[in-house]
Amino acid sequence: MSAAPESPVATAVVPSPNHGARQGPPPDLLILHYTGMETAHEALQRLANPVAEVSAHYFVFEGGRAVQMVPEGRRAWHAGAGAWKGERDINSRSIGIEIAHPGHVGGLPPYPDAQIETVIALGRDIAARWRIPPERVLAHSDVAPERKEDPGEVFPWDRLARAGLGHHVPAAPIRDGRFFARGDAGQPIEALQAMLGLYGYDLPVTGRFDTRTHAVVTAFQRHFRQARVDGVADASTITTLRDLIAALPG
Repeated sequence: MSAAPESPVATAVVPSPNHGARQGPPPDLLILHYTGMETAHEALQRLANPVAEVSAHYFVFEGGRAVQMVPEGRRAWHAGAGAWKGERDINSRSIGIEIAHPGHVGGLPPYPDAQIETVIALGRDIAARWRIPPERVLAHSDVAPERKEDPGEVFPWDRLARAGLGHHVPAAPIRDGRFFARGDAGQPIEALQAMLGLYGYDLPVTGRFDTRTHAVVTAFQRHFRQARVDGVADASTITTLRDLIAALPG
């Protein structure tokens, strides 16, 4: 790739060989990840290692420096198996940003302010140039809820949304009351699954609160109702989901 990054937010190119040709329409998803590794150096080395067969378009260090690893027009190998709104080749439809962070295995510490400011600036630049709408700025866990947890429930999605990046509504307060969990079945579960599918999650309507439904509800909470991430569809979770759907454009 070129010696100069495509985004002015990135300061250098650290090329990864792990990419291929895109298939289908231009990218219209922006996927955010954490590295889940002890150090940024270790994560960057892995993303540039051909044996690892993983990569991302951009990498953001804890201190706020960003580098480009894969040309935006190429298909980086960052999302793996996943789906959103019926699209299953997420790598072809997305641009991926890896954020240096130890993740859940490292205790899920807060993201540094400087790092988040760079993620916002970089994400806004990418979204503007590729015309990626706010509701298609997603977590890795949104598109792969049974496999992934990143960037996790401490990631400040509300801060990104206030800066014009991502779709967000205030989470409804958590209160006691009726809830749905694994093992439940019936029309309320069908309605819950239909709403999650309408928003974009890959979830069939079966009427059974099964393991996949639990994983999708958990992923939804990690992104949109972070105060309690337990996979239980309580009134707060369902109300937040309804509010998000109501706030979608069109």
